[in-house]
Amino acid sequence: MKRRNFVKTTLVTTSAASLLNPLSVAAAPYQNAGSEFYELRIYTLKNGKQQKMVESYFQNAAIPALNRLGSKNIGVFTEYLPQGFTKLVTVIPFNSLDDYFKLPEKLAGDAAYQQAGADYLTAQATDPAYERIESSLLKSFAFMPKLEAPEKKPRIFELRRYESHNETAGKKKIEMFNEGGEIAIFKRVGLTPVFFGETLIGPMRPNLTYLLTFDNMEEHDQNWKTFGSDPEWKKISSMPEYANARIVSNITRTFLIPTAISQI
Repeated sequence: MKRRNFVKTTLVTTSAASLLNPLSVAAAPYQNAGSEFYELRIYTLKNGKQQKMVESYFQNAAIPALNRLGSKNIGVFTEYLPQGFTKLVTVIPFNSLDDYFKLPEKLAGDAAYQQAGADYLTAQATDPAYERIESSLLKSFAFMPKLEAPEKKPRIFELRRYESHNETAGKKKIEMFNEGGEIAIFKRVGLTPVFFGETLIGPMRPNLTYLLTFDNMEEHDQNWKTFGSDPEWKKISSMPEYANARIVSNITRTFLIPTAISQI
C-alpha cells in the first residue's frame, strides 16, 4: 500500500473509532499502564436517619455490587470531631476510566443492587436519603499507582487536598511527590498513604488529594513532626521550584474514622 493511501486509511479508521467510542479516545491520555482511578464522594447529611440510610445503601447494595464489578477496598468514613452533623466520605477505586463511565449502566441492569438499594434509590423529595453529593474523579500518581489498604483495626485517617493557582503549578507539586521523592519520604517516616490522586473532575481544581492513616492522633502528630525535621524532606522543600509559595495556594485537611462497613 502506498504511504498516502495508508495515512488516509489510518485517519479514517481513527475517526470512525472516535465516533463509535468518544469516551475511550478522550480518556486515552490519562490511561497510563498500572494507573487506577478513584471517585471521592462526599455526602452532606442533616440527621442520623439519613446517615443510616446511606450507610445501609453502601452496606447492602453499593459495596456488594461494586465488588462484583471489580472495585475493591471501598472506603466509607465519617468525620472525626465534625463541626455540625457529620458528612459521609466514600472512596471508590476503579481499574479504568471505562469501568467508571460504565458504572451507572451496569448498576441499572443489576437486579440485586436495585432491590437492595430501593429505599435509597427511590427516596421521596419530602424524605430524602441525603442533602447533596459532592463528587470528584481522581487519577492515581505514577509512584503510587494502586490504593494500599491498611490493616483493619481502630485507626484514624487524614484526607488532604492541595490546591494550586494554575495547572502548571499543580503538575509541579505532583512531580514533587513522584520524582521529587516525597512519597518515599512519607512512607519512611510513618505518614502511611492509602492513595494519592490528581483531580481530573471536581471542585477547587487544580488540586491533588491524598489519604493518610494513623493509629491515633498522637501517632499523627509525632509522624508529621518527624517528617518536618527529616533531612531529605528539608533538602527537597528548599529547592526553589518546589517552594510551597510557588506551587500550593491552599491546603484543606479533614480527619476521618472508618464506619463499620468500610473496607478500608
